[in-house]
Amino acid sequence: MNRIFGVIGLGRFGFYVAKTLSELGAEVIAIDLDEQRVKQVADMVTHAYVADALDEKALEEAGIFNADTVIVSVGQNVEASIFVVVILMERGVKEIIAKAINPIHGKVLEKLGVKRVVYPEMETAIKLAHTLLFRGVIEEFPFAPGYSIFEIKAPEDFVGKTLKELDLRKRFGITVIAIKKPDGKVIVNPSGENTVEKDDVLLILGSEENVLKFSK
Repeated sequence: MNRIFGVIGLGRFGFYVAKTLSELGAEVIAIDLDEQRVKQVADMVTHAYVADALDEKALEEAGIFNADTVIVSVGQNVEASIFVVVILMERGVKEIIAKAINPIHGKVLEKLGVKRVVYPEMETAIKLAHTLLFRGVIEEFPFAPGYSIFEIKAPEDFVGKTLKELDLRKRFGITVIAIKKPDGKVIVNPSGENTVEKDDVLLILGSEENVLKFSK
């Protein structure tokens, strides 16, 4: 049985969440007060409604309270975001994910009991800064506060050396968890005897501080 997702607010963040979930085969209920936004997503999702997110009756008629997970992405309106979360909690929605526009907004949502608060613009800005600052970083995947999994191009001075010789864990406190070869082959949890070759891509886990030291 497919999980049912509700997406309240169809700005850029909400639109792409709804679109991606639908493309992956999930059942999605999308809601926004803006008719044009609803039209843009209507052909992509299971159900799309023009409705006021603060109208509890409208949310009920749309089936939002039956969703397994509801993503709240109510633009820049902090007050509306908080009220919507309260309504969802009172109606027993199992899992609520809410977008915050700043840390104070996020703290309020967490105090209300929201298990997962996301900061799309802040996270995108941080990831961009890291790819600019950290040597060879292709992509970053946040893992825990202060820690990420980084996808990096193997530095030239790594080529021809084994992971044991490089000893990255001892030198920098980072761990190579996978090596992707140019032909697409992936070596997961490589041993110390694996050699880094030209055009390899490394997947490393470490703190942002340690990766920055490594990248200098």
